[in-house]
Amino acid sequence: MSRNPQFASIDIGSTAIRVVVGQKREANESIQIIAASEHSSEGVARGIITSIEDATGSISAALEKCERMCGSPIETAVIGISGSQALVNTSKGITAIAKANGEISPEDVERAIEAAEVVAVPPNYKLLHNIPKNFTVDGQSGIKDPIGMTGSRLEVETQVIHCLSSHIENVSKCATRAGVEISEMVLGILAASEAVTTSRQRDLGVAVINIGAQATNVAVYENGDLIHLGTIPVGGAHFTNDIAIGLRVSIDLAEKVKLGHGTVLPSDISKHDEIDLSEFGPESSDRVSHKHIAEILEARSEELFSLVNKELTKARRAGLLPAGVALTGGGSKLPGLAEAAKKDLKLPASAGSVEVLTAVDKVNDPQFSTAVGLILWTAKYSGYEGGRRFRIPFLSFGGMTDKVRKFVKTLMP
Repeated sequence: MSRNPQFASIDIGSTAIRVVVGQKREANESIQIIAASEHSSEGVARGIITSIEDATGSISAALEKCERMCGSPIETAVIGISGSQALVNTSKGITAIAKANGEISPEDVERAIEAAEVVAVPPNYKLLHNIPKNFTVDGQSGIKDPIGMTGSRLEVETQVIHCLSSHIENVSKCATRAGVEISEMVLGILAASEAVTTSRQRDLGVAVINIGAQATNVAVYENGDLIHLGTIPVGGAHFTNDIAIGLRVSIDLAEKVKLGHGTVLPSDISKHDEIDLSEFGPESSDRVSHKHIAEILEARSEELFSLVNKELTKARRAGLLPAGVALTGGGSKLPGLAEAAKKDLKLPASAGSVEVLTAVDKVNDPQFSTAVGLILWTAKYSGYEGGRRFRIPFLSFGGMTDKVRKFVKTLMP
């Protein structure tokens, strides 16, 4: 087995379980994806575990495929989970500087962040992430890296994310039964953002729209910080359902039609164009209007982006993101969706691409953006990528003391 650090990730989706293994390259500290697999998802609906036994079986099958590719067992992994039940709050933590000379240490930063965890939430929720946004030293705000500075009082503003305890515990139980130790749990949309946007985009202001099968997740960034999270109950499966109803065909045939001829831009299609449904199998021999199918999909895309715009309005960033929106997830592959987003959201829009060193072609598919993002997240916040920009690892699932201390030590001279 290679001595280079390896990272494994598991993305638990409603239609598929995806597993990716990455490895740090010695030459330039970059991450290379060495294996990736997927398996149809059973026992999962809308990102929530509905059957422990079925979900465990699906995870085990995906792990087995990936282990065969990388040639070694996967014993530890970071897990991506759905954000449909997440609660997001802004919090502040304050602490006095411990050293007599007033120099701020990593332990001072840790105490301030821990103080920010105290947020009133329902008793059935558990802390998932505590994301530092900025620090204030003796009234001087907007500080990103306070370590080594001098002061008497340190404040931090954080984004605190809680998730249903039952959801976290059910995911943990499935992974454990599949033989995997969880190193960390990460909200899927945050991982996807890591894969499809650059730090410059997140500094300028960008919205990541992850279109899954049954839901769409939105994350808005500005000045490098997460400022809003949202979940919309519309996904790629709804486009398929609309075709099935509009053409009076089965879901399976509707999915084939969507993949083969789908577009949300009816203006690009002649009203005389027709599709012979017999090319997809013996179920139907009808000929249907291609333009009619595009109009069906256009109506659903308009609804989707109308709901996305409501999320941007909540964040007070509707039409005000210089880096626009990045579309990702399996649903984003529908032709014309980026153009529709530009028109409906009045923002620059593009299909977010996963750019990572790999010989595994499927990794570049938008469906793998979350799984790849989890690898990048793990490498970055475990201190393996040598940048010195201060960033406390987002608190996930367990305690933070050892993780923060270990990471901050990598920042010191």
